[in-house]
Amino acid sequence: MRSLIEIAAEQNAMQSVLGLTNVFEGLASMRIAQVKDQVLNSQKFFGELWAIYSQIRVNKEFSYGRLESDDVLDKELFIAITAEGGFSGDIDQKLIEWMLQHYDPAKQDLVIVGHHGALQLTQLGVSFKRYFKLPLHDSNINVFPLVAMVKQYRATSVFYQTYVTLMVQDIKKIEMHRAIETASKQAVRDKHIISEETYIFEPSAIDVASHMESTMLEITLTQTILDSKLAQYASRFRSMRAASDKADEMNGHLKLDYSRTKRFVADERLKEVINGLRKAEELTI
Repeated sequence: MRSLIEIAAEQNAMQSVLGLTNVFEGLASMRIAQVKDQVLNSQKFFGELWAIYSQIRVNKEFSYGRLESDDVLDKELFIAITAEGGFSGDIDQKLIEWMLQHYDPAKQDLVIVGHHGALQLTQLGVSFKRYFKLPLHDSNINVFPLVAMVKQYRATSVFYQTYVTLMVQDIKKIEMHRAIETASKQAVRDKHIISEETYIFEPSAIDVASHMESTMLEITLTQTILDSKLAQYASRFRSMRAASDKADEMNGHLKLDYSRTKRFVADERLKEVINGLRKAEELTI
């Protein structure tokens, strides 16, 4: 049987684990709230931008800010957004496996965001075009390198983690033109007519529309990254909650063990005292 000192030491260690898991759980919850606000603000900005863009664009098709002189590869770009570290459960593995089911090297090129996904592909012997670190911060995310790559391909699909609820996360594939189309349908239409007859555009309306397309593409990619990070924070929250519950359960068992051991020690001491008294009586007689 373990000593009281050993059990007490384990109890202290378990209390430390409980404290740490509660702190990380609180941090994850705070990050979730912050990211949700950022996504809502970016959606609002996208809607305002689309309301202006829809009035000045010349072509009905969204051209991702490409110029007529830009060369476009006749391939599709796959972007996979994963966690930077391994603290994400098995959802990154599921995402990579699912993406590879759609992947054909002759038809698609791979770009990976997040070290965990890049590591998994390397272990599987699958090569990728580029690797980017998952942004450390949730604001001022630099997606310009991704935007530049998207413009080089005829189509782009993004595979990422998505937030369903605090305790449920899923994986999702979205085509960029579908994402733009969905976001544009949610935009509030501006009744005010903006055209070259009422406004002066420098250098031209086409160039301004092209710049707006690039900006909206940046917003859409940023939202996708934020959605993935939101799911990662929720996954961490769930992991911390599970670890906290487990530590609390173990702490309960340790308290019970401590009480039992303490009672056992007291009983043993009482037996020793009784035996000592008996021996003393025998010697007296």
